[in-house]
Amino acid sequence: MRAAPLALILFAAPALAQDRPPAMQPTRDVAVTYRTNGGETVSMAWQANANRMRMDMPAQSAAMIVDMGARTAIMVMEPQRMAMRMAFDPSNLPFNPAAPDPSMRFVRDGTATVAGLTCTNWRMEGGPHGTGNGCITADGVMLRGSGQSGGNAGSIEATEVRYGAQDPARFQVPAGYQTMDMGNLGAGAMPPGLAGRGPRGK
Repeated sequence: MRAAPLALILFAAPALAQDRPPAMQPTRDVAVTYRTNGGETVSMAWQANANRMRMDMPAQSAAMIVDMGARTAIMVMEPQRMAMRMAFDPSNLPFNPAAPDPSMRFVRDGTATVAGLTCTNWRMEGGPHGTGNGCITADGVMLRGSGQSGGNAGSIEATEVRYGAQDPARFQVPAGYQTMDMGNLGAGAMPPGLAGRGPRGK
């Protein structure tokens, strides 16, 4: 699997510069439906207090569950009724939520309305892994994002945002699924649907 330029959307970190978004990850429970530049639908949900994220990729019949605090990630493959558990090492990601690169900075670029919500446009630049743009709400929801990294480019835009408590069961492996322990989840193990090359990474 190729490194995804849209890793900044999933695991974006605050910059060390003075001018920066007030939050780069949701501060309250929310579910967001996105459309990628390749026409694929991707849904993401956050359990803010538990620091967990779930990404559903219908085109791949799979979901990724990330526990930021425990530093684990689980790829759930529904047709096979299998789950692959991996160590989640944020230091391997292009945009590191645990230790942001000191050279990365944010530049404010006005505001916009996406999916009925107001967000602030930010340019993310100066880091060694690529550049990006994001429109982020005051409570940390990315409504529109684009990025370039390693010769790949991609973008997503929210089509629906639903605030409200998330079911904890959705952030666990379903009962009866076979679970395998794998290696580390890093920049080379991002889901193919977010490789910025259209559905199924093509």
